[in-house]
Amino acid sequence: MTNAYAKGNDQSEKPMYPSDEMYFETSFLNLPEGQSIDLSQFDSNEQLAGTYFVYIYLNQQFITAKKVQFIPNAQNKLIPCLTTHELTEFGVNTAQFPDLQQSKETCSYLSAIPDAHSEFDFNHQRLYLSIPQIALVNHPRGSIDLTDIDNGINSALLNYSYSSSKNNSRTHRSGNTSTSYANLRPGINLGAWRLRNYSTWINNDDTHQWDTVYTYASRNINSLKSQLILGDGVSPSMVFDSVPFRGIQLSTDDDMYPESLRGYAPTVRGIARSHAQITIRQNGYIIYQTNVAAGPFEINDLYPTGSSGDLYITIKESDGSEQHQIVPFASLPILQREGYLFYSVTGGQYRAYDSHIDKTKFNQISASYGLPYDMTLYGGLQHSADYQSQALGLGKNLGDLGAISADITIANSTLSDHSHHQGQSYRFRYNKNLNMTGTNIALAGYRYSTSHYFSLSEVFDNYRNTDFIPQIERRRNRAETTISQNLWQHYGSISVGYVNEDYWNSQRRTQSANISYNNNWNAINYSMNYTFDKNTFKYHSSNDSQSGQTNHLFALSVSIPFTFFDDTAYINMNTTSNNHNTSSSTIGISASQLNNRLSWSAQQEFIKHGRQNAGNINATYKGQSGVITGGSGYSRDNYTVYYGINGSVVGHADGLVFGQPLGETAVLVEIPQASNIDILNNSGISTNAQGYALVPYVSPYRKNTVAVDVSTLPENTEVDLTSKTVTPSRGALVKAEFRANLGYRAFITLTRPNGEPVPYGAQVIFQNEKMVNSIVDNNGKVYVSGLSEQGSFDIQWNNQPLCHVTYNLAGLPNYLGLYKTTAICQ
Repeated sequence: MTNAYAKGNDQSEKPMYPSDEMYFETSFLNLPEGQSIDLSQFDSNEQLAGTYFVYIYLNQQFITAKKVQFIPNAQNKLIPCLTTHELTEFGVNTAQFPDLQQSKETCSYLSAIPDAHSEFDFNHQRLYLSIPQIALVNHPRGSIDLTDIDNGINSALLNYSYSSSKNNSRTHRSGNTSTSYANLRPGINLGAWRLRNYSTWINNDDTHQWDTVYTYASRNINSLKSQLILGDGVSPSMVFDSVPFRGIQLSTDDDMYPESLRGYAPTVRGIARSHAQITIRQNGYIIYQTNVAAGPFEINDLYPTGSSGDLYITIKESDGSEQHQIVPFASLPILQREGYLFYSVTGGQYRAYDSHIDKTKFNQISASYGLPYDMTLYGGLQHSADYQSQALGLGKNLGDLGAISADITIANSTLSDHSHHQGQSYRFRYNKNLNMTGTNIALAGYRYSTSHYFSLSEVFDNYRNTDFIPQIERRRNRAETTISQNLWQHYGSISVGYVNEDYWNSQRRTQSANISYNNNWNAINYSMNYTFDKNTFKYHSSNDSQSGQTNHLFALSVSIPFTFFDDTAYINMNTTSNNHNTSSSTIGISASQLNNRLSWSAQQEFIKHGRQNAGNINATYKGQSGVITGGSGYSRDNYTVYYGINGSVVGHADGLVFGQPLGETAVLVEIPQASNIDILNNSGISTNAQGYALVPYVSPYRKNTVAVDVSTLPENTEVDLTSKTVTPSRGALVKAEFRANLGYRAFITLTRPNGEPVPYGAQVIFQNEKMVNSIVDNNGKVYVSGLSEQGSFDIQWNNQPLCHVTYNLAGLPNYLGLYKTTAICQ
């Protein structure tokens, strides 16, 4: 190999760097007389043309991983063969460039796009595409192409949980008791459809009961960014209180929107005098940066970063000058971005917790829409034979003054005694972050309802098939607030919450409050908490006020980390005291071990009242096929033993797989014939004997990366990729297949019958298409994997068959599973 060979080996030439132009001087190679080989692919440090599995990055952002064909261009540099369809999938506005408009199955060259180019990093198998922003379709950040959403494989699913406990009495005042509980959540996935059920079973000394919590079928409707539910469900609480129903519901699925369009963030508008860089800061952090052309611009894909904090906009012009503007920002959950609609349409029967309550038919519509000027209009309708209500409200971002919303609901109700009522309910909500003081008023709300206002559930609960009709406690006033305050540096934070309610009929009043302080010192975490609750009421038959119990509770907690067998463990101390002369102190230890598969804790409690002591010990183990837990506890009067198991079972086309609880959306990993391979960032999850593993709790409509822990691969196993990216729909079981080469790995030195090494650049060709072909180096050596103990392969040279190799690794020594041997190519 020579550098700048045509320049005559001038000693004044600069030293060779990897980026310098290179080519192979074939006369230096030991080739059979009269023969030559085309090694031009290796000129300029390039690789052989062909198809490679690569990770594709567009403007430094990861897009996807797939097989791409590479071909040499006029300068003998490898360039990707990408079709127009693929470029469109990557976000290129191919319609702007007629030279790209060829057959969707043929190569489209990036040279047709001004200033666009590609770079192939062979060592890391990465393809970098650099395409000017003007040539790309303006998609919101984090958006997912609807065609990329994977509905998963057809499958039958079962999530299960079972627990049992036995309480042994140490006194004669009570006997021994036992309780068992199970919940089953079976389901079927068929295309985009999901069928789900949730059933529970309880068995104790007095009760043996099965209950069905819900059964429904659902599917995503991507074109509407919505979810369709048929069966049992709960209406959203955006405008009205949630209502359980059995029927049909079509509603916006917020997860289908990219994160940059979820929640509320203001639209930023301005004018650039020239091609300019736009930088947006909030609370001192840069949260957005982009480049715009001269003229008016609009940015509407900011990520929601918190409840509030003004946005500081810097417009840096091409001449270096800057413009500055401030966009006030605060948020409430009801606020929508300008031009975005959230809706829900529900129809069916009222599904009550009590079987004696009538299944009254009703319909409900609710919606919120983002208007210009940082306003949101929202409202809804509820209708049945005995109940009609209308709600209308308006939310507004007030900038420095926070965010506010106000709404009114008017209801007409007919109770089971045929009495008619009309009333109103008024609600006010406020949110503000005071950046200068670090104070966040997360939610301050107030609702007032008139004496004749009934909610839909209150009216429907009044219709029963029994003579007994319980009194309706109608809420009159409800005030609530949550405030958090960051104190000075290293002084922690404090939060306060308060709720106050009273009612029309019972004249009952409830109050609750909590105050908490949290901080840490040298990795030691500590907190102080205070809670208060009071329930007062007045009997209708008496003028005497009666007071329920008032409770005050104070707690102090400290957690101290330390090293325990190379893992981090914690000493936990807690003390509590209340106004009923009861106090207790607890000291314990907790730890996670075995790569977080095993977690355990032990506690000892000292109770002042009655001079009682109590304690417990418990452990949880996360395994390949499920999660098991167990423990025991004692007190002065009782001794308890308990255990439980929870997990999942999946039936698919190739058999059954057992795993940990799946959650809503999951991935089925397949690494054929490779068992006990760990999946990264998932404690206890590894492949079974057939090479399958279940990865739970993945995010729907988001790109999820599933990665193999290569340190757990056997010595005789390699995978073509260490990670895969999946984009599942809600409730999907998506399959992620990894190609594995199982077998021996070896460096083989190949020689011809005359003793000469096999020529450099020759290729090893396997008859088995699943095997990965290899290239011989300039010493006749080649690395091959996935080999059987003995076998054969072909050598191809200069695109022509050259010879055949037979090898035998039996009895040879190896280092970490890697063999070294020689073979004759004949």
